[in-house]
Amino acid sequence: MTPLRLISSMATKSLLAGLVALYEENFPDVQVLVESVGGVDATQRVQSGEAFDGVVLANNAVDKLIEEGHVVRGSRVDLVKSGVAVAVPAGQPLPNISNEAALKAAILAAPTLGYSTGPSGVQLDKQFEAWGITAQIATKLIRAQPGVPVAASIAKGDVLLGFQQLSEMLGVEGITIVGPLPPEVQIITTFSGSVSASSQQPQAMQALLEFWRSSACDALKRQHGMDPA
Repeated sequence: MTPLRLISSMATKSLLAGLVALYEENFPDVQVLVESVGGVDATQRVQSGEAFDGVVLANNAVDKLIEEGHVVRGSRVDLVKSGVAVAVPAGQPLPNISNEAALKAAILAAPTLGYSTGPSGVQLDKQFEAWGITAQIATKLIRAQPGVPVAASIAKGDVLLGFQQLSEMLGVEGITIVGPLPPEVQIITTFSGSVSASSQQPQAMQALLEFWRSSACDALKRQHGMDPA
């Protein structure tokens, strides 16, 4: 059997590595190859016609690809829900982010702020606008390049208060995770898998996604800082 080839965003990179290993353990005759890049880049590569068996992206990106005909309609499988966490360089004092007011104060006080080009970054921009602080913090915002983890900039000290999917911050040396965004402003992204219209093995790809949706994968998803969808 030809290996199943997938493309995903960086937010699910470590999770998918674990899910692939679990699938291949249960189905040793199937090989799965996943390439993880920035979500914007992944979407553009699928749109350009590059051949993949499947995609794993934020659900709104998958839905767009379905509408454009790049992904098979009816094949979408919601895999995980992922929240945003806040981190600082290791050894730095931990700001109070216990509620919305405290988080806003921490953002205003931070010398530099880092966030991603992904779904969480889009929603953070909207939150800054809702608070009326966009102009006030504009000069200290550092938006990570696609595919570059915010955590890496935090670890180097280029960003002193950073925001990204918890899954992308777990296990990164040189940072301290302060905690999740407070519930009233938490940003939840659902990541979904779907069969690419260019797949030569659509049934095998769909079977893979269905396994990843099953309860057999729930514990692994939680280990990576995500909840089953």
